[in-house]
Amino acid sequence: MPRQLQPATGSSLASRSRPAYYFDQTIDHFPHSPRYASHAKGSFQQRYFVETSYYKPGGPVFLYLAGEGPIDGDTHLDSSLITHFMQEFNGIGVVLENRFYGTSVPFNSSTTDELLYLSTEQVIADFDVFARKAKLPGISNDINAPSTPWILYGGSYPGALSAFTIKTYPKTFYGAISSSGVIHGQLEYPQWYDPIQQLAPQDCVASINDIVDKIDFLVESKNEAAIRQLKAIFGLGALKDIRDFAQTIAFPIGGPFYYPSYTWQEINWNPQYGHQEFFEFCNNVTDINASANTTAVDQALAKYTGGKAWKNLGNYAAYVKRVILPLCASGDYDSPECFGTQHPDWWANTTSGAERSYLYTTCTEFGAYQAAQPHGKKSLLSRVVNSTYTQQWCNWAFPRGKYNSIPATPDFSKWNGYGDFHFKADRLLFVDGSADPWKDLCYHSDLAPPREWDAQPEHLINGAGHVWDLRTLADVDAEPQFVRAATKLEIRTVGAWLKEFPSSKLAS
Repeated sequence: MPRQLQPATGSSLASRSRPAYYFDQTIDHFPHSPRYASHAKGSFQQRYFVETSYYKPGGPVFLYLAGEGPIDGDTHLDSSLITHFMQEFNGIGVVLENRFYGTSVPFNSSTTDELLYLSTEQVIADFDVFARKAKLPGISNDINAPSTPWILYGGSYPGALSAFTIKTYPKTFYGAISSSGVIHGQLEYPQWYDPIQQLAPQDCVASINDIVDKIDFLVESKNEAAIRQLKAIFGLGALKDIRDFAQTIAFPIGGPFYYPSYTWQEINWNPQYGHQEFFEFCNNVTDINASANTTAVDQALAKYTGGKAWKNLGNYAAYVKRVILPLCASGDYDSPECFGTQHPDWWANTTSGAERSYLYTTCTEFGAYQAAQPHGKKSLLSRVVNSTYTQQWCNWAFPRGKYNSIPATPDFSKWNGYGDFHFKADRLLFVDGSADPWKDLCYHSDLAPPREWDAQPEHLINGAGHVWDLRTLADVDAEPQFVRAATKLEIRTVGAWLKEFPSSKLAS
């Protein structure tokens, strides 16, 4: 899911250089549908990478769905679960860029009318057409679906797309894995913070909960002088909107939507790809050896809260000033390039980009606006952060066009209509992590019915975070036990599917 100012998890480690290829993709797969009233003509060049070094005639094709970002750099065809699939089954690996991401843009800009063609049904139709018609470089024999088994893999947003695709195009794709696939859409998603609330160092969590409660007390009492002093303590006096302040000091924790630092979501069992910034943050917040000048800050606002100190406020503010504020190179903290969101013209910029494309999907179909927990439940960010905060960005970013307008709130019937928590499809495996902040939008959500393999192939990795099954080791037996078990389960599940492929003569 999206971040800004730093590369997505793992992408700082580029794969070996490989050439990019391009497929001539149709812009509008549904020209007779009244939904696409502008009837865009023509095609665009959809970029992909391919790995054929493990291939033997008769082998399957593994299609990795890249999702909400460009495919430059780390292509996931090296040192990943896809690599094991290719090696084990003599297959081909393909990484396909989503429309409206990277260089795979149908238009020169991304106006509201042009983004009409970023609907989920158009996105997954791309995958269907590609699998049936693409001619992969260096492969002379027919490897197109359905005569060759094509297996999908996607994680997170692409995890949902993987499930949606095999449900919609079962005659094209033979199997699919949905890893941390967010198959359920809803408006506010405060559950994002639940694993942190439950599993992060509890002294850190308790301090932040208490500070948040005190911040919300100041907001509700409309104590403007106290709020100005609070902002100044964090070095953020320039932020005019209290919601922008609340979001900025929550960046080390995560979200909402945009965040410039590595968070709980970017923790990974594989040290080559994981990040420890969240734990560094908590270690700083709970530092019992902080200087007297720092700990004195804990008393600075006590006069507004009945004389009660704000435990670890000084540590929290010191970390934000040392780590978060320098990410704003200009020092203009209220600018849209930094931490200020209240700039309608900036949101309305129609230049194509990953953040704009993902925001459109969020605003129209998926939702999941990260928000605070309500009063009565512990919260890790101020309760001023709610759905109206994100919806405002949607309204600014996507004004009504000639052919297209966004709904007042996301139309979940489009997203949840594929199956939601009652999702069923043949040869579809759901893999989730029990500590994933997105878990409650996935197949193993606490909001979903109990899960059993006989009803739908599924596996919940104990203690795992977001898409923890993707980054494997060359030696699977050297992986941590719960990750290792998931890797082996996925390999044998795909193997069992391929053994059942009709009239196949898979290479051995």
